[in-house]
Amino acid sequence: MSATLLILADEAENKAIFMENNLNQNQANQSETNNNPGQEQEYRAAASKFINETSLDKMHEIAEAARIKKMMEPPKWVMPEDL
Repeated sequence: MSATLLILADEAENKAIFMENNLNQNQANQSETNNNPGQEQEYRAAASKFINETSLDKMHEIAEAARIKKMMEPPKWVMPEDL
């Protein structure tokens, strides 16, 4: 696998983690502040900025790189605790 593809996969994973953390933080903040409209607007602005600045082809590349990286990971086994 090329180094560029690995870099794109890392970049996609970092963006996904960042966006998930922002979403979780916004949901927590909304429950604490009873739907503060300022925070929702900030999230919408950040999402709009990403969508407007990132081409659809680039989004496809990021998604494909993340998918390939995920497929290359070894399976994660969940073992039940001893009964």
